[in-house]
Amino acid sequence: MSNLAKLEFVALDITGKNYLSWVLDAEIHLDANGLGETIKKSNTASKQDKAKAMIFLHHHLHEGLKAEYLTVKDPLTLWKNLKERYDHQKTVILPKARYEWMHLRLQDFKTVSEFNSAMFRISSQLKLCGENITDQDMLEKTFSTFHASNILLQQQYREKGFTKYSELISCLLVAEQNNELLMKNHESRPTGSASFPEVNVAMHNNSGQFQGRGRGNGRGRGRGRGRGRGRGRGYYRGDHSKNISLHQKWKNNEEKTEKEKNGHNKEQENSCYRCGGKGHWSRTCRTPKHLVDLYQASLKNKEKNIETNFVCDDNFDISQLDVTHLDVAYFFTEDNKN
Repeated sequence: MSNLAKLEFVALDITGKNYLSWVLDAEIHLDANGLGETIKKSNTASKQDKAKAMIFLHHHLHEGLKAEYLTVKDPLTLWKNLKERYDHQKTVILPKARYEWMHLRLQDFKTVSEFNSAMFRISSQLKLCGENITDQDMLEKTFSTFHASNILLQQQYREKGFTKYSELISCLLVAEQNNELLMKNHESRPTGSASFPEVNVAMHNNSGQFQGRGRGNGRGRGRGRGRGRGRGRGYYRGDHSKNISLHQKWKNNEEKTEKEKNGHNKEQENSCYRCGGKGHWSRTCRTPKHLVDLYQASLKNKEKNIETNFVCDDNFDISQLDVTHLDVAYFFTEDNKN
């Protein structure tokens, strides 16, 4: 893996599927290192340059190919052997590239960039196989494959007189971007409708004051200040803060009442209804029976309404009681008497 990381380009596969691109990369790098003459016929390169070229070529071969051509020491011989072995790739790739070129249409792609990528890929394969693809061929392929609904647009582009394929593609890409922006603006809201109103956020702090960001001066109940557009900051004081405090007290009271109610119920649930004790259940109660009977009798007495009557003997003198006698005249004022 460390050797693969140091490769200048992709190594030649043993199947030869990347032979055409490998040959082009190898020639470019050998020329850049001053070793291009080593793979040409009747070259006069030194032994040192041939050795450098051989090392470079071996480094960019598949491990299986290295083993097959292990005895070859001349770079020109190795180059010829690889060409004889894999040069038939041109006859394999060329028919497929011609078929793709024949069926290449602009209307089959969603974007212009995808069509442009396919155009350069197919034309490069044709050029590697010896086919000559000019700018005029690429322009005609683009013009003739417009969608049928864009006939007028196709004629307008023809009248501009493009001489290079790159100029036409640049114009198409700009038009595509402008059309996308136009569609986004059209779909943002229905035609003839107003824009959505601005939404501002208001936050409430612990002191019962509201802070907000808006436009202009704050008006209404309380005090407010605004600085510039969208930076107004207002503090509102008044009944709203009082209502909040009352709401908090009411909520606390409800929570307190709920706690007391739950606590009362808890105490009742924890009380043994057999003996009245706490900390155990009635089925595990071990209180003696006579104490249980006394507790149950006391509960029955509480449920009865006890009526109290005054009883005395016949010989009892009621005058002995300290009873205050009231006369009717005590209930009238002097004016009523007159």
